[in-house]
Amino acid sequence: MMKTVLTIAGSDPSGGAGLQSDLRTFSAFNVKGLSAVTALTAQNSARVKSVMPVPGKLLKEQLELLFEEFTIDAAKTGMIGSLENLRVIKKVLKARPVKNLVIDTVLRSTGGKPLLDAAGAKELTSLLPLAAIVTPNIPEASALTGIKITNETGMEKAAKALFEMGARNVLVKGGHLGAAPTDLLYDGKTFTYFKGRRITGFDAAFHGTGCMLSAAIAAGLAKGKGMKEAIKEAKRFLEKELRQRVRA
Repeated sequence: MMKTVLTIAGSDPSGGAGLQSDLRTFSAFNVKGLSAVTALTAQNSARVKSVMPVPGKLLKEQLELLFEEFTIDAAKTGMIGSLENLRVIKKVLKARPVKNLVIDTVLRSTGGKPLLDAAGAKELTSLLPLAAIVTPNIPEASALTGIKITNETGMEKAAKALFEMGARNVLVKGGHLGAAPTDLLYDGKTFTYFKGRRITGFDAAFHGTGCMLSAAIAAGLAKGKGMKEAIKEAKRFLEKELRQRVRA
């Protein structure tokens, strides 16, 4: 039976990130994709011009109706948009827990546009106890923990801090360090490194990589993969997608 995965994220009309990217990723993993829209944006592949979060009442209704009809095998959050929407998500997911919840801690666009208001950013870590895994990049992990990250030691410190905030697993994505993109998983006991390779010709400004990775992890978990295998599979998928973009 096909598994069902929900994305709770913003809309990207260019299709490169956000819920459009998530749904495309779900399809590639042969799972049924559902979406609850947190915000509308005006953007293209190069920049985000404006962001308009949906009203919390509308987000709540979207989520409740989806949970009413479907069995959700996994879910992921992306861009949340506002403190109001963060609190709606937290309330709904506390009432209807999702075992395989992936939280992609989206704070800003690749170009630096805020995708969550300041009040929401301060409260974002309150979602972590609901998560099977949280997937911050280096700037996000630093912002959420206050730890300056310049090497793998800093990644480990930030991962520990986020685990202590309640996440069962923490994946700190190391692409911003400048060397080979190496991600770090911490499960409260051990550190596991996932080595990656820089892709020749890849534009570092390409957006949506975090969306694809977190959506792929959610799909893998929904299909019964263990955490490490879901991450490995997601990284292979992302690398394949980026290579295809380079060749296009």
